[in-house]
Amino acid sequence: SSYDPWYFVMKAKFFSEFLGTAFLVMIVLGSGIMGQNLFQDQAGLALLANSLATGAGLFVLIQCLGPISGAHMNPAVSLVEVLWGQLDKKPLPIYLLAQFLGAYLGVILSHLMFDLPVFQISTIDRSGSHLLIAEVIATFGLICVVALAGKKHMEFAPLSVASYITSAYWFTSSTSFSNPAVTFARIFTNSFGGMSPIHLLAFVSAQIFGALVAWFLLNRIK
Repeated sequence: SSYDPWYFVMKAKFFSEFLGTAFLVMIVLGSGIMGQNLFQDQAGLALLANSLATGAGLFVLIQCLGPISGAHMNPAVSLVEVLWGQLDKKPLPIYLLAQFLGAYLGVILSHLMFDLPVFQISTIDRSGSHLLIAEVIATFGLICVVALAGKKHMEFAPLSVASYITSAYWFTSSTSFSNPAVTFARIFTNSFGGMSPIHLLAFVSAQIFGALVAWFLLNRIK
């Protein structure tokens, strides 16, 4: 058979996005469950543990996987990268498939690690226009950080993204989901980070809108 370099490159990128998103979800959900178990009714301390673990884990994932796939681990980031011409349209479906499959695997593994029922559908209510506004702002900010953080010092980009997400856990009322794949994963857990499926479309729409607003404005100021 003939050698197809594109196939092997895409295979590496698929597994990078798949494993990266799986670990991202495990970090988000696992630290939330651990924080809830340790701090019981002290939601502030649980959120502090959750945000610090997410920021630290995200930094490591971007640092390690960035050279392979760009470490998007987020459909909104992949979409904007296509719009900016940084990612070709052809591999976009591969990125999205890897991210959503990885996100679901992350939920399953989180449940197994904490001895919870593996298959769950969340009943946690996250309704309210204020949460959707928060998701627009959180995702807008994330895309701006992704676009601008590495312009002069690329080595600071992973730390910038991780620091932004850590802070966004606290300054947004939604605790900054800002990721359609992670949002999708949250409907399959009734734990600390869960969300009822009835809110999925609204949250993802808000995230995509925030990402597109950031793309539009940044294109105007370049």
